[in-house]
Amino acid sequence: MSTYVVLMKLTEQGAKMIKEAPARVDAAVKNLEAMGGKMTAFYLTTGEYDYISIGEAPNDQVMLTFLLGLGTTGTVRTTTLRAFSKDELATAVKKLP
Repeated sequence: MSTYVVLMKLTEQGAKMIKEAPARVDAAVKNLEAMGGKMTAFYLTTGEYDYISIGEAPNDQVMLTFLLGLGTTGTVRTTTLRAFSKDELATAVKKLP
């Protein structure tokens, strides 16, 4: 599975509905699992981003579909990073000329 780091900022609507945030996170976890993915970590953060999650999905299309659905809630805006493990780095470096 591929790994993704999702950086999230609350929208105005998300901030107004902050008391519902734990239930929204639980629903998002279930949605990702239903698509064959898994959330491995979730954090409320201080600074530029309000939340950070780390998740896995079988491919980019699954993660894209999940993120599009997350965006339709209107509560967060996302920036997503595809993350590569140390082993993936080693494999890529071995292929360099």
